[in-house]
Amino acid sequence: MSTQSGAAAPPGATALRAGGTVRILGLDPGLQHTGWGLVESSGSRLRHLGDGVVSTKADLPLADRLCIIHRALSALIEEHRPDEAAVEHTYVNKNPGAALKLGQARGVVLLAPAMLGVIVAEYQAMEIKRAVVGTGHADKVQVQDMVRRLLPGAAIKRADAADALAIAICHANHRSTRNALARGYMTA
Repeated sequence: MSTQSGAAAPPGATALRAGGTVRILGLDPGLQHTGWGLVESSGSRLRHLGDGVVSTKADLPLADRLCIIHRALSALIEEHRPDEAAVEHTYVNKNPGAALKLGQARGVVLLAPAMLGVIVAEYQAMEIKRAVVGTGHADKVQVQDMVRRLLPGAAIKRADAADALAIAICHANHRSTRNALARGYMTA
């Protein structure tokens, strides 16, 4: 189930850009590699605006690694001015230490857009796969292939960036459905 938070406005209250578009930043949290993907959505049309990965070195202290992620995402958000962000819920890892570190990285990934007034939505991995591929049990290769098909011309080089774009696409799809339902309820 998806959830939303944000300091700027209540869920779904984002103002549209010219032409009815919304800019969505997908974020795939990770301590070593945090993927990001930026898309513009106008109805059912998607346009790739950028993607990449924020990487940290394993030999750095944890606080420094978290700071690198926060600074990089904050700079990215200030540069690209997304209207909304979407983040994947993390799964529980069998290794408690790894799960705790991933949770800390995820906290920073949630914090960066929220601190800059960007609405943040969260999605389970199965929701993302279902929205992008059509089945919640798709593997990573299927998700990455479909992301490339949905965003033709995008030269996506890293799996973490492809995952982040999938998260953004999922949010765009959920957003379109919510808006269509809202219009239907308003006209009934």
